[in-house]
Amino acid sequence: MEYFGKIFIILLSSILVNNFIMSRFLGICPFLGVSKRVSTAIGMGAAVTFVMALASVITYLAYYFILEPLEMQYMQTLAFILIIATLVQFVEMVIQKISPSLYQALGVYLPLITTNCAVLGVAILNIEEGYDLFQTLVNGIGGALGFTLAIVLFAGIRERLELSDIPEPFKGFPIAMITAGLMSVAFLGFQGLIK
Repeated sequence: MEYFGKIFIILLSSILVNNFIMSRFLGICPFLGVSKRVSTAIGMGAAVTFVMALASVITYLAYYFILEPLEMQYMQTLAFILIIATLVQFVEMVIQKISPSLYQALGVYLPLITTNCAVLGVAILNIEEGYDLFQTLVNGIGGALGFTLAIVLFAGIRERLELSDIPEPFKGFPIAMITAGLMSVAFLGFQGLIK
């Protein structure tokens, strides 16, 4: 039971307490770029969830079954980036075939998942924290769900802001940055949830 308690803490922590966007400030580029519409934010969140979960498991296996036995741990960042780039290419091809409209809406931000530091960050954090394979998967999924939660909430707020009476100097990107800052402060409220 203690193991599953730790799994629950890892999941809750990665979604709320250590949210990659709001607490660790990783993955800001797609957060700001794709969050103008809830529908595209959900699509990006789904793509990132798939890539982050799969990348967590594959990078774990690559680290412990290839890099560590060969004593090449210093190559982890390069190896992880290659794995993530391959997964993103796969996701891009699938989305282009399944949903061309989502592919068009995501635009340049879909290939940018390759350089999304949140995906690389979760892979490296899994190794640094010493998680086993299941904990790695849970942390990857939790991190991606936290990413999705933040981007969808932000997209919903931005859609409402378009209909609001905002002073001219604050329209567009300035109000988006203010909103992101306020959301980050709100997520800091979760810091005392898990010790």
